[in-house]
Amino acid sequence: MKKIFISIAIIAGISSLEAQVGMGKASVDGDAILDFPLSTAGIILPMVDNLPTGTAASNGTFLLDKTDLKIKMRENDLWVPLSDAGNLTGTMPNASAEAGGGVIIGAPGSPAQGVLVLESANKALVLPKVNNPVANMKSPVAGTVCYDTVSKTLAVFDGLKWSFWK
Repeated sequence: MKKIFISIAIIAGISSLEAQVGMGKASVDGDAILDFPLSTAGIILPMVDNLPTGTAASNGTFLLDKTDLKIKMRENDLWVPLSDAGNLTGTMPNASAEAGGGVIIGAPGSPAQGVLVLESANKALVLPKVNNPVANMKSPVAGTVCYDTVSKTLAVFDGLKWSFWK
């Protein structure tokens, strides 16, 4: 996980502010600010002990809430669950102290707080694409997120089962 964030930090530092970043691919699809290739891996969301509030809780934030074991998204200043209560078996929560303010791609700064912040007025994150994650992701951990190319939905894994969102 640390290698992914270090790679993102290096890419962000080398790239210009308006650059598009392809992770593991030579080019990006469309107007993506960050794009992943078709694979059998997803993004693992951060697990938090306490839900961020106030200015630390930007709409569009995704996380795994350790208090109720649900994957949540911040929408209209409320935390919306995207899964049922899951399980942390097989996960390795980060026990080290946080350092720095995270990585921002697309702008010199951001009022949003997060480990990875994408800022753009006209580009979006393209999630890792997985053909049927239920069948093809052999060992997902709680907080895994990807785009299911078969069902054409957002897929989130809560540690017990997959949930799908259109």
